[in-house]
Amino acid sequence: MKKILLIEDDRALHSGLVYDLEIENYKVYSAFTLGEGIALLEENEIDLILLDGNLPDGDGFDFCRAVKAERDIPVVLLTARDLEQDELKGFDCGADDYITKPFKVPILHRRIQAALRKTGAREERAQYDDGYLKIDFEKLTAARGEEALSMTPTEYKILRLLTANPDTVMTKRLLLEKIWDNSGNFVDEHTVAVNINRLRKKIECDGHEYIKTLYGMGYQWKRSC
Repeated sequence: MKKILLIEDDRALHSGLVYDLEIENYKVYSAFTLGEGIALLEENEIDLILLDGNLPDGDGFDFCRAVKAERDIPVVLLTARDLEQDELKGFDCGADDYITKPFKVPILHRRIQAALRKTGAREERAQYDDGYLKIDFEKLTAARGEEALSMTPTEYKILRLLTANPDTVMTKRLLLEKIWDNSGNFVDEHTVAVNINRLRKKIECDGHEYIKTLYGMGYQWKRSC
């Protein structure tokens, strides 16, 4: 049974959504404020968050950005803000979907299912194992042959992005946006190069080459022996 955290302060809408979602066989955790939602998120394994954009104790967009910076969990925004710039803001903060009120419940169900399917596809890529290099992105463990490797959280993020997009050129700018921008810290392209070089020293050995530099373009994950 998938578990949904519903953070919505409109009590009539909230009650109706809980009823409909439970009929669809979801386990629903109810919160009417961000504070309640944070507490439930910390105490429970949540598969998806349904999040109101405007809440009594804070902004749902900011909360979405904070969640996405820490967890790979789908967030569907429910909001009365129907302007194009608001929708763009929702996706910029990391939301997997953006639904304006009022909405039809069957459409919401389909959107939830789509977001959960995307998460399932990401979970299938939660491990990398080619027989020599083994990485578990959920447990944050890595090994080269029989030797355990020590990785920083940033290095795991870089590896996950590269291994999930094999043979794709990942520019320094894209790496900056995907990995560092969400944290709110200013870094430059030199930071990317430093982390890539550090990663190479850890994972490339015995003729194994994983990260290819395409000068003037970026980096590419392409294993060769």
